[in-house]
Amino acid sequence: MIHAPQLLADLTRQLKRLEDDLRQRSAAEPELEASLRAEWQAAHDAERCAEPFATWLDQVVTQAGVHWLLSCVFLRFIEDNALIDRPWLSGTPESGRLALARDRHEAYFRVHPLESDRDYLLAAFREAGKLPGLETFFDEAHNPVFRLGISGDAAMALRQFWQAVDPASGALVHDFSDPEWDTRFLGDLYQDLSEATRKRYALLQTPEFVEEFILDRTLTPAIREFGYQTVRMIDPTCGSGHFLLGGFQRLVAEWQRREPGRNSRDIAQKVLDAVAGVDLNPFAVAIARFRLLVAALKVCEVHRLSDAPNLRPQVAIGDSLLHGQRFGLGGTSAIRSIELFDAAESHADTGLAHAYASEDLTEVQKILGRQYHAVVGNPPYIVVKDAALNQAYRKNYASCHMKYSLGCPFTERFFELAQTGRDGHGDAAKAGFVGLITANSFMKREFGSKLIEQVLPRLDLTHVIDTSGAYIPGHGTPTVILFGRHRPPVAREVRTVMGIKGEPTQPDQPADGLVWSAIVGQVDVAGSESEFVSVSDTPRATFGKHPWSIGGGGASDLKEFIETDRPTLGQASDSVGITSFTLEDEVFVNPLSLFQNAKFGRA
Repeated sequence: MIHAPQLLADLTRQLKRLEDDLRQRSAAEPELEASLRAEWQAAHDAERCAEPFATWLDQVVTQAGVHWLLSCVFLRFIEDNALIDRPWLSGTPESGRLALARDRHEAYFRVHPLESDRDYLLAAFREAGKLPGLETFFDEAHNPVFRLGISGDAAMALRQFWQAVDPASGALVHDFSDPEWDTRFLGDLYQDLSEATRKRYALLQTPEFVEEFILDRTLTPAIREFGYQTVRMIDPTCGSGHFLLGGFQRLVAEWQRREPGRNSRDIAQKVLDAVAGVDLNPFAVAIARFRLLVAALKVCEVHRLSDAPNLRPQVAIGDSLLHGQRFGLGGTSAIRSIELFDAAESHADTGLAHAYASEDLTEVQKILGRQYHAVVGNPPYIVVKDAALNQAYRKNYASCHMKYSLGCPFTERFFELAQTGRDGHGDAAKAGFVGLITANSFMKREFGSKLIEQVLPRLDLTHVIDTSGAYIPGHGTPTVILFGRHRPPVAREVRTVMGIKGEPTQPDQPADGLVWSAIVGQVDVAGSESEFVSVSDTPRATFGKHPWSIGGGGASDLKEFIETDRPTLGQASDSVGITSFTLEDEVFVNPLSLFQNAKFGRA
């Protein structure tokens, strides 16, 4: 069985070794360095990147190292779960598959005596890529292992790592066999394998209970409104694929319930076609694709890859803010552009023309070249440090203001990707559903003013749910859940769940936390109030003015009372100067005697 914490710890150490090895090789091979520098320069010329070559190269090296590890992890999973007959890397000693892997390795070098273990691993990846469904993982044009090769010695150490046996028990140290084919462990690798990548892309898994809550109010009503055979869903910031897996499972269940006699393989591919994802992080996409493939194989009841259909998940590497078609927010002009675009069935000249070597631009443009009936996700909340990228987003999205968080343009983009609705609500123009959990900083800080006052008033925002008091694992940043539909506003009110009190202690089961339970239990009951949240239908005009106040228990009413007929600081002055945060409060508040006694001298 998979022991996820130990696997993560061991692979983190392996990654550091591979990164060192890859840096040495890239510096020692002039042609490789020249190729990488040309890719970096192309990104600069396209105004997609402003960071120095050395900084950019660090992330390329990390991505390559992670892909070497993940490519092996994917092989190990299919080996130990008997999806292939003969393993390439390893297997449990008691099954005899470890001996088979070693025999295969020896046989390879009898035919190729002058090659190294790097060549052996690459040959294994190429052979695996010929199996149904695996081509996308071992595509030589986009998987960096074929471009940035590790040394023969590093490859030998990596192969031996997978064959390590615990001397005390005689069992394989990393056994991937699992009768349930659970791929959740890959989410841990996605989030924590590389600290540098986690910070760069703001990697954060969405807990299952949050994902289910959002899908309940987006995909489920979309299925009812548009039909299970028609509906399609996208997560434009899909990460390791939690929302995609949840959507896939819901749609499969709907197909099986409605058409119990339909071939399971047909259902699996139809649902894969209906669930799409995009992410900027290449190894996140690799993980999401693999998880969807395994889920689809389970639906097909396939036990050998050689017997499987060639299943293809609709998940691609790219920047959802820069690539793909721009549809606008509401209005008949946006609808007309969609109709013309669909009629042409062409994805040329849409979005940014630049693509990194790891990106499949054609696939990204295809996925982001259409609208969806449900758009869901947990976008990153970070402030973009790269000056060129920051400016590129600012130029394309009205919500980018001052030192904006990525949550602003992604909120705008989520609504754009939802099917545009008309006022007449004809069958062909019903509005798509949008649901996302994002940082609540835009509600209070000045950078959120354009999102609140220029973008959201044009949309049918239906719910604002304060989740800052709930315990959501990994979410140190206070969050809010937004629901809406891509059409002009309909109701005069917005359902608002307002926080009163945070979680008193960390719950054993986050899904059963007192605050989260109150949110789930009260969200559909306007006028309800508990110890933790209150629910009301707030006049829509309230959400058209920055800042928002969604404190429960009368807090928002008190704020409105205080601000009535009283000038704000912003009205009294255009500027109050620059504030400096030294984070050294002790210097200012401690008594002088303390510093004198500490021999700091007299002030």
